[in-house]
Amino acid sequence: MLELAGIIILGIIAQWVAWRFKLPAILPLILIGLIVGPLSTLYTEDGSKLIEPIWNGQKGLFPGEGLYYFVSLAISIILFEGGLTLRRSEIRNTAPVITKLITLGSLVTFFVGALAAHFIFDLSWQISFLFAALIIVTGPTVITPILRNIPLKKDVSAVLKWEGILIDPIGALAAVLVFEFISVGEGQAYTLTALVEFGKILLFGFTFGFTFAHGLAFAIKKNFIPHYLLNVVSLSVVLLVFVESDLFAHESGLLAVVVMGMVMGNMNLPNIKELLYFKESLSVLLISILFILLAANINISDMELIYNWNTVILFATIVFIIRPLGVFLSAMGSNLKFNEKLFVSWVGPRGIVAAGIASLFGSKLLAKGEPGSEYITPLVFMIVLGTVLLNATTARLFAKLVGVFLYKSEGILVIGASRVSRLIAEYLQKNNRHVVLVDNNDTNVAKARKAGLEAFSANIYSDSLGDYIELNDVGYLMALTGNSDINKYAIDKFKGEFGENGSFRLVDSEEMNDPENNPKEGLFSHTDDFIKLTETARKNPVIREIELKDTEHYEGLIEITKADPDIIPLFLKTPDDDIKIISSFSKDFTDIEEGSKLVYLGKALPVEEELQKEEEMNSPNKQIKT
Repeated sequence: MLELAGIIILGIIAQWVAWRFKLPAILPLILIGLIVGPLSTLYTEDGSKLIEPIWNGQKGLFPGEGLYYFVSLAISIILFEGGLTLRRSEIRNTAPVITKLITLGSLVTFFVGALAAHFIFDLSWQISFLFAALIIVTGPTVITPILRNIPLKKDVSAVLKWEGILIDPIGALAAVLVFEFISVGEGQAYTLTALVEFGKILLFGFTFGFTFAHGLAFAIKKNFIPHYLLNVVSLSVVLLVFVESDLFAHESGLLAVVVMGMVMGNMNLPNIKELLYFKESLSVLLISILFILLAANINISDMELIYNWNTVILFATIVFIIRPLGVFLSAMGSNLKFNEKLFVSWVGPRGIVAAGIASLFGSKLLAKGEPGSEYITPLVFMIVLGTVLLNATTARLFAKLVGVFLYKSEGILVIGASRVSRLIAEYLQKNNRHVVLVDNNDTNVAKARKAGLEAFSANIYSDSLGDYIELNDVGYLMALTGNSDINKYAIDKFKGEFGENGSFRLVDSEEMNDPENNPKEGLFSHTDDFIKLTETARKNPVIREIELKDTEHYEGLIEITKADPDIIPLFLKTPDDDIKIISSFSKDFTDIEEGSKLVYLGKALPVEEELQKEEEMNSPNKQIKT
C-alpha cells in the first residue's frame, strides 16, 4: 500500500516540478524512478530497491507478468489519446517541410538509426530496426516545455510543434509494426508463415480499430450514452478493443487503439473535446505512475550494459548526424533559413511514447529470449534522458548562438474573436504583425480562420493557454471581449506572460461614464466600450489612416474622435511603419514625428473628407471634366 501510494504521490510531485520549472515531465519522472529503483540498491541496507515493480519472492508490486499487463493497458490509452490528436487536415494544410519531416525525416531516422545500432552495438537487424523505430517519436509533451520560454519566429516554433504532434502516433505505429513482425518471425523469420501472421495482425488491428471507432462514434452521435458516462464508456471501449484484437491476433491490440484514435479524431463528434480532455487527464496520471515504475524496473546490470563508449558514439550519431540529416533533407526547397534548419536539427528530444513502448517491447522480447533485446530498454531510456537533458539545458543558448532568438516580442494576442476583433486583427496582419486570436466560441474561431487569421479555441480560465508555443513571440495583449470580467481576468493573469510590452483591455460601461477612474490598461478610448466598438464596426467596418503633422495635430484629432461616436482611434503608425497601441490615456504620445499616421475605425474624419474634396478639385482629371 505504501509503495503504491508513494508512486502516485511522487508522480504528481514530479508533474508539479515539471510545470513549475517548465521542464518536460518525463525528466523528473524517470529520475525519480531511477532513484527509488536501481540507484537505491547502492544505499539501502540490504541492497534492495525501495520500489520493486515485479514480485521477486520477497517484495514487489506486480506478480508474474502483471507489470507488463498494466504497462500494455496504460500504453494503449496513451496511444489512443495520441491518435485522437492526429487530423488529416493538419497534415494536408501544414507546410511541406512538416509533412516531409514526418515522412522523409522518419525514414531517415528509421534506416540510418538501424544501421548505427547494428554496427555500433552489433545488434541483430530486427532489434536494430525496432530501436530505430522507437527513436522516431519526439512528442509534444517534451517539445512544448522546452520551447515555451524561447521567443522564436512563428515558422520555426510551428515546425517543431506540429512535428511533435503528428509524429507521435506515426512513430508509435512504426514501432508497433516492427515489434509485431519480430514477434511473428521468431523461429520462422521471413517465411511465408511469418508474413501471414504479420498480415493477420494488420488485418485485425485495422479492422477492430476502424469498426469500433465508427461504432462508438455512432453511439455518441445518437445519444445512446448519457453525458456523465461518456468518458468512462469510451475508456472501457478502448480497453475492450485492445484486449479483443489481441485475442484474435496476438500483439495487434496497440495497432487497433492507434487506428481507433486516429479515426475518431477525424470525425465530427459533438463531445470530442471533452473526451480528449478526459483522456489527457487520465494520461497524466498513467504517465506519472508508468514511468516511475518503468525506470524503477531497470536494474544496475542494465545500466552497466550501456556504460561504455559505444553508447556515447550512438548518442552522438543520433544527435549530430541522423537528426540534422533528416531535417536538412526535409527542409530542402522550404522557406527555412540555414540557421533555422540548424535550430530545428538541434531540438529533437525523444518522448514518453518512445520510453513506454521500449520498456514494454524490450521486456516482452527479453522474456521470449530474443538475442539483443536486453539493449532495447536501457538504450532508448538513455536516448530519451540524454536528448531531453541536452535540449532542456541548451536550446535557449543555441537559439541565441545561431541567431533565431527573438529579443523583442512584437506579436499580439487578442482575447476574443468577434467581428471587431477580426477586423482589427486583419489590419495588423496586413501590416506585418503576428496576431493570434483566442476565443472559446468555435464559430468565431472558424470565421477568423476563414478570414486567413491565426486563431484557436481556448478557455482563458484554464492553464492550457501557456502551452501554445505559437504565442512565444507575443509581447502585447489586447482583451476585446464583451465581458468586462473576462477582460480584467485576462489582463491580471497573462500580462506577465504575454503582455511584457503592453497589456490593454476595453473599458466597461461604468469606467466609460467616469473618466476620473480611467484604468491605466484601458484600450483605445475611455469613451468607447465593447458595445460602442461593435456598433461602430457594424455601421462602418473600415479601418482608416490619416497622416499627422505633429503632436498638436494628433491631440486635436483625438478630441474630434471623443466627440463623434462613429469614430474610434486604434493605433499610431510611425513613419517607419511601427504600430503603437493607443490606450485610453490617448495623450501618452508626446513627441509625434511628421509622417506618422492615426489609425482609426469608423467613418472618415471631417478633416480627411475635406482633404479628399480638395484633392478631387485640384486633380487633372477633375479639371478636364469641368
